[in-house]
Amino acid sequence: MPMNLKGRSLISLDDISATEIRHLLTLAAELKAAKHAGTEVPRLARKNIALIFEKDSTRTRTGFEVAAYDQGAHVTYLGPTGSQIGHKESMKDTARVLGRMYDAIEYRGFSQDLVKQLALHAGVPVYNGLTDEAHPTQIIADMLTMREYTHKHLSDMAVTFLGDIRNNVARSLSVGAMKVGLDLRLCGPAEFRPDDAFVDHLKALAGASGAKLTITDTIAKAVAGADFIYTDVWLSMGEAKALWAERIERLGPYRVTADVMRASGNPHAKFMHCLPAFHNADTEIGASLEKEFGIVGLEVTEEVFESRASIVFDQAENRMHAIKAILLATIGN
Repeated sequence: MPMNLKGRSLISLDDISATEIRHLLTLAAELKAAKHAGTEVPRLARKNIALIFEKDSTRTRTGFEVAAYDQGAHVTYLGPTGSQIGHKESMKDTARVLGRMYDAIEYRGFSQDLVKQLALHAGVPVYNGLTDEAHPTQIIADMLTMREYTHKHLSDMAVTFLGDIRNNVARSLSVGAMKVGLDLRLCGPAEFRPDDAFVDHLKALAGASGAKLTITDTIAKAVAGADFIYTDVWLSMGEAKALWAERIERLGPYRVTADVMRASGNPHAKFMHCLPAFHNADTEIGASLEKEFGIVGLEVTEEVFESRASIVFDQAENRMHAIKAILLATIGN
C-alpha cells in the first residue's frame, strides 16, 4: 500500500516509519530500473527546488541535481557564499522567503538546529543533505545498496560500522537499522561511543522492531558473520586538522583491512563507505597525511577499497536514486 509522504520533510530518519523507509526503498529501486531501461516518466514538471550548501559536496549536490533534472524539475544552487544566511539574514527569515518561491528545499551544512528551523518555517518539504548529526539520504541509499547485494531481508542482515561510531553517518545508520530490524554492530574506541541518551533511543526503537544493537571495542566480535562492513572518514568536514594525530592514534586499530574483512568469516561480505575516502595518497590531503604521519590510507586500505568486495560506487550512484524517490514521494505530481 503506497505511503502518504506528500508535503513531508526529511530532517532525520526519526521523521519516517520503518514502513515508509521500505516504501522509499521500493520506489528508489523502481526508479533506478526505469532510468537504466530508458522508460522513466517525469513527474516533477514545473517544480522548483532550492539547494542550500554551506558545506561543499559531490554526491549530495549531483544526486539532487540529476534526480531533479531527470524528473523535469528545476534547481537553484546556493553555495557557501551564495546567500545571506547567517550573515545578514536569519534562517527563519530565509525559510519564509524561499518557501514562497520553491516547492522544496535541500540543506547541507553544520547545524541540525538550522535545518530544523528551515523545515519549521519554510512551509514546504525540507531535506537534510547532511548536518553534523544526521545524513538520512545517505542511509536510504545504503539500504538500497544492501538489498542489491544480498538475498536477505533487511531484518536478516548483519552490518558492522567501524571507527568513529558517534558521527553523523553512524548515527543515521543506527536509527535506520533499529527501525527496520537490522543486526547492527558499532565498533570503535570507548571514547567514541554515542551518548547514553542516543543509545537509549536506539534501544527503544530496537524493542519495537526486533533489531539487534551491539556496541563494542572488539573488532572480532563486531565483524563475525557480518554481511556488510562500513566505515567513514575519521575527521569530519569542519573539524580542526589538528585533531588528525589523535584520531589516527585512537582509530588506527579500527582501520578496515583485508584481515578485518576475512575476520567476518563471510566470503561474501561487502565493504561500504559513504565517500570521500582516504584510501591512498593520490589526493592533496592523502599526500599530506602520508608525509606527516607516514601512513598511506586511513580508515580503509587501498587493497580493500579497490577489491571486489567494495560496493562504494554502487552506494554513490544510489544516492541519486534514493533522493529521486524522496522527491517524488514528497512533491511528486
